[in-house]
Amino acid sequence: MSKPPILQEGQSYTFRSYFEMPYEPDEILAELGYALVRSRLSLPKTTTPFERLPELRQRIEKILPLVSLTSETARRETLVAPVLIEVATYCNCQLRIEYPLSVNNWLKGNLDYLLRSTQSLLVVEAKNDDMTRGFTQMAVELIALSKIEEQDVFYGAVTIGNAWQFGILNVSQQQITQDIALYSIPDDLEELTNTLVGISQRKNSL
Repeated sequence: MSKPPILQEGQSYTFRSYFEMPYEPDEILAELGYALVRSRLSLPKTTTPFERLPELRQRIEKILPLVSLTSETARRETLVAPVLIEVATYCNCQLRIEYPLSVNNWLKGNLDYLLRSTQSLLVVEAKNDDMTRGFTQMAVELIALSKIEEQDVFYGAVTIGNAWQFGILNVSQQQITQDIALYSIPDDLEELTNTLVGISQRKNSL
């Protein structure tokens, strides 16, 4: 007996719907035409010194003992937004917050953050405490973005504030690769920001 599909014709799904589904990430993404693989990614990194990094680290380390990170909003405002604002300022990129995107009834909703440069796009999904389901939602958002943007490779990241994980969508291979490495904040702040800047400055190719 064949397994019934997860996604039902005629039903409407937001990006948040995929976070709430009790299915495995590879099963969900397969129904959208993509294979999921997990491996260590070789991500672009800038070699230019990030001069404001010490100041950013100091601010984060100073505020961490003072703020309770029990909510998604607290994590976004305390740990995620400050990093992305610094990266956007450094790269002179456009940072869209709660960016609305609607492709069809299966691919619609708001992207938490969309970092857009002249050369690249980066989707960042901020969640409270579930990296695995958060990655699934972010991957679906990349699929949606690939339907309207002319690129072959799309980068995304999911974060719970003090940890980040990256993913890459390859359109021609119909594949999403989930990085097995995690970046911890504040310990890996330099490597994280160098990666975010590197993605923003990359050319549209692997």
